This record gives sequence, structure tokens and C-alpha cells, in this order.
Amino acid sequence: MASENRPAPVRFILRLIQGAIIGAAAILPGISGGVLSVVFGLYRPLMALLASPKNNLKKYGRLFLPVGIGWIVGFVSFARLISGLFSRSENVAIWLFVGLIAGTLPGMFSGGSEKRRPDRRTVLLSVMCFFAMFGLLLFTRIIGVKATHPGFFWYLMCGLLWGVSLVVPGFTSSSMLMSMDLFEPLTAGIGALDPGVILPMFLGIVSAALLLAKLVNRLFERHYSSAFYAILGIVAASTAAIIPTSYSSASEIGVCGLAALAGFFSAYLIEKKLAR
Repeated sequence: MASENRPAPVRFILRLIQGAIIGAAAILPGISGGVLSVVFGLYRPLMALLASPKNNLKKYGRLFLPVGIGWIVGFVSFARLISGLFSRSENVAIWLFVGLIAGTLPGMFSGGSEKRRPDRRTVLLSVMCFFAMFGLLLFTRIIGVKATHPGFFWYLMCGLLWGVSLVVPGFTSSSMLMSMDLFEPLTAGIGALDPGVILPMFLGIVSAALLLAKLVNRLFERHYSSAFYAILGIVAASTAAIIPTSYSSASEIGVCGLAALAGFFSAYLIEKKLAR
């Protein structure tokens, strides 16, 4: 969080930048907006505001005004960028995102070890969550739960998932949306400022955040290790489910490999930098 000793205009600009980074993270698979909220010192005030808006709006309203503006700017700008990337090569884009997700794992393990090292129970929980989520995503593929013609309901679901990623540090929803073929039309709609996409998505984000804020905050306070490693299993399964299985040529495979490496080292170095 920006230092309270700095002049008000400087604090406003710094919070605007922080909001833009968090908004971009909400779009980019593998980079959790919730985690960055923790890094910037905004997570606890945000949970307090969401858990009890009436009591905390006056206290935290000025703090989150520039953050909210920055979030919108970062969210929309990166949606346009990612939509263009998908239109050029879907496989390369997906492998870039897989690399981004993998690059955050060392930091996620480190974060989980701060409170408690993994034991057999937490490892088993993580594995169970992995197979449960992977099975769910595989089931959606088999029965055809895909948004071939996405509408209000599907974009509402996208917002609900993004709302979860807002309040649960480490949870990234973008890979789940990819597995249901929702990510590309969603980012295209956001980039084009399509109200048919933005309004149900925003409704879903707000609904999920308000409903889950108290529960998630309490869960992490009382059962941090279990919650963390459950999320880790979900993230790993969501990532495995989006890996492409068909390629046009050997050169495309090579480019995909380079994209994955670029994503990995970018996410790893960014997280290391922010952790300092």
C-alpha cells in the first residue's frame, strides 16, 4: 500500500498504478489479482470493505477509488491485448499462459510454507482437489459444456469465477474459462466494451465477492494451510486441462516451447521483484 507519509497526489497515482497491475492480473492466466492485493497491502482492507460495506465504506472509500479506476484500465487494456494474441495463434497464447502459471508456483509454495509446511493431510487434500477439478473440467468437455454461443448466463458465470479469484489469493479463473471456450469471446467483448458482456460479468464479480468475502477471510484465518493447498490443486488441474494436444507443425511446437519458457521466467521474475 502506498505510504501514508507521501503527498496525496503521489498516493493517488501509486494506488492507480497498483489497481492497473491488479486488473491486468485478473485477465492474465497464472497471475492472481488476489495475490497482488496481498503484496500491495490491499487485501485485508478489501476483505473488510466487501464483508461490511456499510461500516467500512467511509474508512476505505478513498483508498479504493484510485485502485478501482486503475483496475478497470488495466483489465480492459489487457483484454484487448490478449484477444489479439489469441487471434494470431491460440496454441502459442495458451502455452504462454501455461508458462505464466508455472512461473507463479515457486512463489505459491513459498507462501503456503509461511504459516505451515505441507503434511500428508494437506498434500492429500491438494491431490484430491486436483483430480476433482480435472474431472469436472473433463466432464464439461465430454458433455459439451462449452459456450459456442455465449450469452448472459455464461458471462455471468465468468464474473462469478473472477469474483472468486478476487477474494481467494492464488486462485486464477482464466484457465477454467479457457477450458470451456469462454476466455477468448470474453476478452474480445471486454476489449470492445460490449455492454452485453461487461454488465453480466460485472454483476457476477460483485455478487461472488460480496457473498464470499466473509467466508474466505475466516477460512484463511482459521485453516490457512488447508485452504492454500486446496487452491494449489485446483490451479494445477485448471492448467493441465487447457494444454493443447494438436499442432500444425514441428516449428509451432518449438514456438510454443519458447512461449512457455518466456511466460515462466516473466512470472517468476515479476513475483520475485514484487516480493522484495
